[in-house]
Amino acid sequence: MKASKQTGEPPVVAGEEWLAFEHQLCFPLYASSNLVLRAYGPLLKPLGLTYPQYLIMLLLWQHQQLSVGELGQRLYLDSGTLTPLLKRMADAGLVTRNRSEEDQRRVLIDLTDKGRALKSQAVSVPATMLCRMGGDIEWLKRIKQDLGQLIDIMESADRSN
Repeated sequence: MKASKQTGEPPVVAGEEWLAFEHQLCFPLYASSNLVLRAYGPLLKPLGLTYPQYLIMLLLWQHQQLSVGELGQRLYLDSGTLTPLLKRMADAGLVTRNRSEEDQRRVLIDLTDKGRALKSQAVSVPATMLCRMGGDIEWLKRIKQDLGQLIDIMESADRSN
């Protein structure tokens, strides 16, 4: 269901049949997300990480340093959600939080030595999850690409509202 190219208006969906549970896209997204997150739990517990903390670590292992704002933008989280996560990670000795010297409003997040060392322990997580998701990497790449497109569409719609 795409918006009309001529008017830009959303399509008209007629009838109550669209309220049927089996027609909803939101549920398979919700259920698959819950099941995937549940599968990550036992893999991340030995690392001392929650799933959101794992995502933060993935970004920091890749970029070394990011501001709270940059993390929030990449993870679609607001600073009110990120701040307690980052505080717990700092208390665990994984990251440091320091104000930028150039702009005191920006808080920069850096990995500690302990945070950097955790990367070697986390290296098996993606391969284990790939196996749990059926092992077909091409299929998973297509799903990831389609979900990325859905995120872009939803983000664009959100900005225009």
